[in-house]
Amino acid sequence: MPDGLATGLLAGLNPLAGLYGYLLGTVTGALATSSAFMAVQGTGAMAMLIADVGALRDASEPGRALVTLTLLTGAVMFVAGVLRLGSMLRFVSNAVMVGFINAVGVNIVLGQLANLTGYAASGPNRVVRAVDTLVHPGRLDGRTLLVGLATIALIVLLERTSLRALGLVVAVVVTSAAAQLLGWDQVATLNDLGVSLDGLPLPELPLLRTVPALIVPAVSLAFVGLVQGAGISANFTNPDGRYPDASRDFVGQGVANVASGLFQGMPVGGSVSASSLNKEAGARSRWSLVIASAVMALVIVAFGNVVGRVAMPALAGLLILIGVRTITPSDLRSVWMTGPVQKAVLAVTFVLTMLIPLQYAVLMGVGLSVLLHVVRQSNQITICRRVRRADGRQIEVDPPPELPPHEIVELQPYGSLFFAAAPVFEAALPAVGADSRGSVVILRLRGRSDLGTTFMDVVRRYAEQLVEADSMLKVVSANDRIIEQLGVTGITDVIGEHNIYRGDERVGAATERAHADALVWMSRRS
Repeated sequence: MPDGLATGLLAGLNPLAGLYGYLLGTVTGALATSSAFMAVQGTGAMAMLIADVGALRDASEPGRALVTLTLLTGAVMFVAGVLRLGSMLRFVSNAVMVGFINAVGVNIVLGQLANLTGYAASGPNRVVRAVDTLVHPGRLDGRTLLVGLATIALIVLLERTSLRALGLVVAVVVTSAAAQLLGWDQVATLNDLGVSLDGLPLPELPLLRTVPALIVPAVSLAFVGLVQGAGISANFTNPDGRYPDASRDFVGQGVANVASGLFQGMPVGGSVSASSLNKEAGARSRWSLVIASAVMALVIVAFGNVVGRVAMPALAGLLILIGVRTITPSDLRSVWMTGPVQKAVLAVTFVLTMLIPLQYAVLMGVGLSVLLHVVRQSNQITICRRVRRADGRQIEVDPPPELPPHEIVELQPYGSLFFAAAPVFEAALPAVGADSRGSVVILRLRGRSDLGTTFMDVVRRYAEQLVEADSMLKVVSANDRIIEQLGVTGITDVIGEHNIYRGDERVGAATERAHADALVWMSRRS
């Protein structure tokens, strides 16, 4: 319950929205996902993203606008699962995710300074407000700060005792009660925010006119939630020893968001920390999560009237501790030492996440990942020349810069041959000069199932250059699709069908035929 309230507070919502998200998301996710141990709850990253959604704050009915956002997030997740888009997450580089998650951790810490210190700093973003707080120490409320720091210290201390994770609950209760008993009225509580927990949540309808403004935040939330959930699917096996189906986990998280949204909860996703806690506490099946939700419902009904007395700095201390633990110096160091490209991606993602609204930082991070993938693939092209030795063995060497006369040059390209890589491939081919006469170039394409028109244009130009130099191009190991593309793009007309060799299950057989034919052609010329 303290964690749920704190997550709602972190998102800039009524803290009960975080609590309801935990309540509905956990039980629905347990029943709908493929993973037996995935705890579907509000997460720090998703909460920080929600806090930056201006359309949510400016809505005439913020409660119904939140319902709309949560339902939209669920719809995006559900569609992603039905279309089995789990494989698309592999295009998001580790550098982007490390930069984003660590910046979120810093944002969590900076975003809670006002609740921790009792001083509401001014500024356009969290960094500026944090600086304003540091340069005005005289405006901090000492008692509020003491409650927050005491909560952090108690959590750290009690976690090392037999209480373990329950120390979090005890710490928040003890420091909140102490502030009440000492009569520190200036220490803000949830009651001061108008939070009143009268029972379990009731259904609420969405605010449809806010849909256009909430589509981008919903997509960003779905992406963050699904990435975190994918980490759980990949690292927590089910009781039968099998890994969960990531796409079905997407669907389950979508269903959990629909349930959370209909009952006034915030958007939810797979929580790595909560899932780990669930497993470490001895969970053996998905029913552990169902029981957790049932216990939470009982606590809400039985002790709902005391929730409003929870001290704001106590929740802020809890969130700051979560934020600090989200920061992983080892991951940052690992990415930073990988190379200049990874270093640049990490730095750009981190800075963007710190300075601009998170929904846009997420989308820019995704775009940066895709761009990085394209740039890498387009530059990782090499061409090797296969040379036959006298003893029958073959070796691979660098191709000659210029095609020599009266020779058979066997070329094997390595790497992706999609459109952006075509110029790199063309530059690596042996140049056709005035002396490149009477030669045969054998281009091996075994294992290639589809090549775009950009690459085919390169092959056609090269074939035309060879014909003009009284030389020849042979294409080997081609499947039906490649042969069709060679015909459509005009390459077959340039080199002739007899110079296209279909590959089969025998590795090297098509190349041997091409090589033998090349020898015959060269002998006839001489």
